[in-house]
Amino acid sequence: MSSDGDSHHLDGCRGCDHYATANWNHLDRVGYRNHLSDLNAPGLRQLGLSCLRRHPYPVVLVHGTVANQALSWQALSPMLANAGYCVYGFNYGATSLTFGHVFGLAPIAQSAAQLSSFVSRVLAATGAPKVDLVGHSQGGMMPRYYVKYLAGASKVNMLVGLAPSNYGTTIDGLTSLYAPLSSIPGLSFSYLGAPSIDEQLQGSSFLAALNRGGDTVPGVRYVVIETRYDEVVTPYTNAFLTGPGAQNILLQNQCSSDFTEHIGIIYDPVALQDVMNALGADSPMFHPTCSLVLPLISG
Repeated sequence: MSSDGDSHHLDGCRGCDHYATANWNHLDRVGYRNHLSDLNAPGLRQLGLSCLRRHPYPVVLVHGTVANQALSWQALSPMLANAGYCVYGFNYGATSLTFGHVFGLAPIAQSAAQLSSFVSRVLAATGAPKVDLVGHSQGGMMPRYYVKYLAGASKVNMLVGLAPSNYGTTIDGLTSLYAPLSSIPGLSFSYLGAPSIDEQLQGSSFLAALNRGGDTVPGVRYVVIETRYDEVVTPYTNAFLTGPGAQNILLQNQCSSDFTEHIGIIYDPVALQDVMNALGADSPMFHPTCSLVLPLISG
């Protein structure tokens, strides 16, 4: 598993590093997957290094399924660091299928326990009272388990989810075909070493337990950023939350020229502006600067 990391940058301060923000298309990112999995994304620093906070809460980035922190945060991590945030990232959910490169495969409750441990280390390292969490896909949903069931509510100020799998996916209706096959020994994702995929299917027992009693927990702010072109979380409305403290943002309601999908949303300049607003001014009147954003290519 890759080493845990954190980051800090004071915008314009003497002696501080400035991190270049990645502007790769998706094909570039796939090609670099093997090289990036054992590295930190730009802007992440190792836990234990000093981090002079310009913002009250450090930010923990949580990647998705079949991903890793280096591949996922080449754009957002340096953007946050350059704005003066202490940024931390880690890999979680390793199984026999990880092979040192892809994570987020283990049972989600187990991954939430890893997040709990990591957040405690971040708070100890920074002296901050709480963290802000930003996650993609499973990484935007899994922290809700931590907040709700692992006493995370007292340690989390805000959870920002980019295309989170909050109510799972139908895989465009293919779950109706998969369900009878998954009961055959050797044919389920869980049997193959990726139980988190089974747990993210719409109607799973895990999601039923997660969402029982309400989507949100008092005292925590929730922001969901989603695209109507999400091909992984289907229908895309399964990403959205209801309840006190929840805000749902559909990118196409802001920018009709944004055609990003599930994979590209973490490199979408429009979505990343929404992240920065949520973590910063958190203005309800905020409107991002629009641009043409193509599927997969995104940034």
